[in-house]
Amino acid sequence: MFETTVHTQFGSLVIVEKDDAIVALRWGTSARNDTTELLKDAVRQIEEYDAGTREVFDLPLRVEGSALQRDVCDAIYAIGFGDTCTYGDIAKALDVPAQAVGQACGGNPIPIIIPCHRVMGAKGLTGFSGAGGVETKVALLRHEKAAGLLI
Repeated sequence: MFETTVHTQFGSLVIVEKDDAIVALRWGTSARNDTTELLKDAVRQIEEYDAGTREVFDLPLRVEGSALQRDVCDAIYAIGFGDTCTYGDIAKALDVPAQAVGQACGGNPIPIIIPCHRVMGAKGLTGFSGAGGVETKVALLRHEKAAGLLI
């Protein structure tokens, strides 16, 4: 595995590469600063997202987890920049309980790139597993100009 850190307005993020795919993104600072081509590309794309010049990530991703975890992450990844949907929407599309979708969303190993911040509860904002919790979720939604729904 290889990893590096990228600094953004949303905090410092550690990007993890394994077997030529991004497998994790977490808040914090890595003790390592590996420089593979994929990590360089991931840093560039995250910096572009942070600067407001990128709306879609184009990176090889691999979600290590159950079939449900992968299906939920695939559904989340399909939510467009600046759009949102609910846990119930994803649950209905996958024919699974909304609570299971919520658990899988909370276990998303590659937040921001797989944009779990775009998933809302039936009554609005819910938690966020990233550093800063809901405040970070709101910052990400505002960054994407999706914050009108928060008013």
